[in-house]
Amino acid sequence: MRPDDLPSLTLPGSVSVRGDLVLVDVSTPDVGANAYRGALHRVALDGSGAHRYTWGERDLAPRLSPDGGRVAFLRVPGEGKAPQLYVMPAAGGDARRLTDLVLGAGVPVWSPDSRTLAFVARVPEPGRYGSELDGVTPTPDAEAPRHITRLDYRFDDIGFTGDRPARLFTVDALDPDARPVELTDGTVDVADPAWSADGTRLLFVADRDLGVEETLESDVYSVPAAGGEAELLVRTQGDAAFPVGLPDGGVLFYGIEAHGGTGIARNLGLWRWTRAGGAVRITDTETVDCEKLSGPPVVTDDGVLVAVRDRGAVQLRRVPLDGVGCPLDHLELLAGDRAHVKSFAADGDLVVAVVSTPDNTGEVVRLGTGPLTALGGAVKAHEVVELSGSASDGYPVHGWLVLPDGEGPHPVVLAVHGGPFMFHGWGFWDEAQVYAGAGYAVVLPNPRGSAGYGQEHGRAVIGRFGTVDVDDVLSVLDVALERDDLDADRVGVMGGSYGGFMTSWLAAHHGERFRAAWSERAVNAWDSFGGSSDIGWYFADAYCGPNLETQRAMSPLTYAEKISIPFMVAHSEHDWRCPLEQAQRMFVALRRNGVEAELLLFPGEGHELTRSGKPRHRAQRFAHVLSWWGRHLD
Repeated sequence: MRPDDLPSLTLPGSVSVRGDLVLVDVSTPDVGANAYRGALHRVALDGSGAHRYTWGERDLAPRLSPDGGRVAFLRVPGEGKAPQLYVMPAAGGDARRLTDLVLGAGVPVWSPDSRTLAFVARVPEPGRYGSELDGVTPTPDAEAPRHITRLDYRFDDIGFTGDRPARLFTVDALDPDARPVELTDGTVDVADPAWSADGTRLLFVADRDLGVEETLESDVYSVPAAGGEAELLVRTQGDAAFPVGLPDGGVLFYGIEAHGGTGIARNLGLWRWTRAGGAVRITDTETVDCEKLSGPPVVTDDGVLVAVRDRGAVQLRRVPLDGVGCPLDHLELLAGDRAHVKSFAADGDLVVAVVSTPDNTGEVVRLGTGPLTALGGAVKAHEVVELSGSASDGYPVHGWLVLPDGEGPHPVVLAVHGGPFMFHGWGFWDEAQVYAGAGYAVVLPNPRGSAGYGQEHGRAVIGRFGTVDVDDVLSVLDVALERDDLDADRVGVMGGSYGGFMTSWLAAHHGERFRAAWSERAVNAWDSFGGSSDIGWYFADAYCGPNLETQRAMSPLTYAEKISIPFMVAHSEHDWRCPLEQAQRMFVALRRNGVEAELLLFPGEGHELTRSGKPRHRAQRFAHVLSWWGRHLD
């Protein structure tokens, strides 16, 4: 893959199925228009492929009604516009717009009777974010000051939250004159709406005690579908996500046990709540880590479908509904053995999923049959080799190597993932493919601290940044460098977020091993991160402890005088996860020390630039990365 292949990427996303109708949204980066384009596609069950089903500029999140008669979806109605909710006959026809909200609507959820849609939407205070105040729409610089009294007042890629709370709505999808009805009052952000099995109530997730004070714990609440007071339904042991109403009045949900803390680096489990028995964790705490980004649990006659993270794979597994503490090896593996299940859906015995592999951005797969589409293989992908070995203390290490064409010896780029409770995996990753396409062998380690290797593996770095994680990263690199087709004298290191932290740390403590470094959206100083990051008020203490001297000892900035290799500091101006000051402080320290340091800033972007930033910025970033490695590794 080359940087100019970015517009050729087809990215299947969310899938829905009812009867013989399978719909999936497919998006593509449009670098020329600096936007993402996409539509819903209908997937034929006979394997004849996918065909365009809607014709908006960008349509996404299809949701077929229980009776199969209609499809609800989100449509971005124009450049710079917020997504709105639409509905259309499943058999085809015109799509009708159901919402006209200033900040747009969230993913819809059908009621059991196929009549009403529930969704969450952020509602701005009058006079903010393009809304009117006394008949006037102020410009952003003319808005009133924000009066902030809480620590949880903003979130990366969203912005300020207290002045635009997320509220729960319903709308009658059959009545052309219906308008959205608000069911919550905006005193607390709500998320993940779902219907009770009888359709009389709506479930949602909100902060503990409805957010009276800042908290990292959340619970499941319910509210009458006809309107009324919200009530606590499930008090969790820490956190909740994606509740699902069961016919017996019980609830399934994803949850984390916080143990009185933050829940940092703890596996996400599947829980079942009943009024008689309370909440019981169905999956094992240590071995099963559910992936909520792939979607909510799906209940079938044979069990509950969930996505699970396992050694770089995101697998579709089946969990017994009546199980208790089921370990990973007791859960039936349905898809994703060496792949990444991005979404999934079921109707009776028919189960479909969007599955990505190292050489494919994703295909719709029917379980028991195989791929139904040929969407995701549009660009040349390079070979991916699995790596395994041992760290200096004997601990097993694991990762991947993406190989360029030719015999070598190839220059090497060591790329460390963010998180740290994340992972490199078996799905398609455009960055590694672009670097391999330019002639670099790319080493992708999953050190201690990563997700998908057991909860203790993920928690091994708490209070220990820069120790066992460094040992693991370098050990995976050493395994790769045993190959004759890799050049151990031409190695660079790069990473973003925690990977940026690791890049800075390695440059300071093991700089002799690398020709140059590219540190992106990095954590460089935990002491200032605590007060500047959207999550800093708890994240720094959770991983490093509250002592400032301890935090500084685990901060790469503390050791900046040890860095001597060429060093690129790349950052986004609107990054609130790892704020810009983290980049500025490192850049200034390096320049003052006489290091060949450069600063690359992307305007208008947040922490997610490399994944969902403006297509033009993503292409420009690729050009800068390859130019940097061309100067220092070729």
